Amino acid sequence: MAGRGTDIKLTEEVKKAGGLAIIGTERHESRRVDRQLRGRSGRQGDVGSSQFFVSLEDDLMRLFGSERIAGIMDRMGLKEGEVIQHSMITKSIERAQKKVEENNFGIRKRLLEYDDVMNSQREVIYTKRRHALLGERLEVDIANMMYDVSENLVGEYHSVGDFESFNFELIRSFSVESPVPEKEFLKANPDEIIEEINKIVIDTYKRKEEAIAAQAYPVIRDVFEKQSHVYENIVVPISDGTKVFQVVTNLKKSAESMGKELVKSYEKSAILLTIDEAWKEHLREMDDLRQSVQAATYEQKDPLLIYKFESFELFKQIINRINKDVIATLMKGHIPISDPNQVREAERRRRLDMSNYKTTKTEMPSYSDEQSADGRPQQPQKAQPVRVDKKVGRNDPCPCGSGKKYKHCHGSPVGVKPQARAGV
Repeated sequence: MAGRGTDIKLTEEVKKAGGLAIIGTERHESRRVDRQLRGRSGRQGDVGSSQFFVSLEDDLMRLFGSERIAGIMDRMGLKEGEVIQHSMITKSIERAQKKVEENNFGIRKRLLEYDDVMNSQREVIYTKRRHALLGERLEVDIANMMYDVSENLVGEYHSVGDFESFNFELIRSFSVESPVPEKEFLKANPDEIIEEINKIVIDTYKRKEEAIAAQAYPVIRDVFEKQSHVYENIVVPISDGTKVFQVVTNLKKSAESMGKELVKSYEKSAILLTIDEAWKEHLREMDDLRQSVQAATYEQKDPLLIYKFESFELFKQIINRINKDVIATLMKGHIPISDPNQVREAERRRRLDMSNYKTTKTEMPSYSDEQSADGRPQQPQKAQPVRVDKKVGRNDPCPCGSGKKYKHCHGSPVGVKPQARAGV
């Protein structure tokens, strides 16, 4: 009904005539909607009335017992179109509405249970992201990530005795080799190996932080001393070998901390970017999982229970992937700086390579500034148009004159010899 949320002002003539009359052509699935419509009359103490008309062919009555009521009406001798005002009809409508409301309540309750699973995961991810934004727990969070990644690697490869894959993952994730040889790796206690790896990773990362800060500090100090009145922040590119982070950091704090603020900003950027990308992918996977578990009802299983187990496994995987990607990005971070001598050498080689591609005057128009014999500058040679023969259609007559269609003659793939290719 139009006008919901606005009280209808009645004139004195309308009030004397009985006020606003609400006429409903059907009963809704929810009693709440019916009451809202009835409530349009009698607002602010005004007089009013409401009347609903229901047919046994309405959706609500048709789905919930209209055939039984119709049979009773027929036995009572009521004719088609006759008005029925009986408490049995009213109670039947209320029972039908209660069934619909109970069904809708069950749907909303089920939906809330699914959302509770996502909400618990969302809180963990948002807490990690909030820590990265505020920067108060960066050192603790990064140290925990390093330990968790070390624990996962040892737990994955120590039980199966795969030292080669273990060493490869250490290089890929931490850019360090195994601190223990293969024989000790197979015999040693996993906790001892984890402690050894964690120790060497922390030491390596500290040296990485000092190297980045020392490399960027001279430039930051120079910009701060000369242009601090112009710029508040400075952008420093830091790469992990695959992508480049344009790290934005405060110029004054970076200069006063001798470049350490830059490293902190890099850590923030790496954590935030990794979390955002992984969380978006995880949301898509959770949507797919929610759709797939609905088929479990055909096996007499609870889809929600399966959803909880599977989503927990997916969440563990996403957390491990976030930790691994963040640590790998931080451990491989460096400021890409090109040596001027290398740049000049690369430019010289490029020019030598381009000189091997020779063109003739027929292939390319000449735009030389040389003068002709009479002293006038030569006119640029016009480029000749490229002429392409008309392509023969599959259903066109074959150009050979056989009278057949091209697809049945020379255009047929049968019997065509392959083109020769030169060996390299």
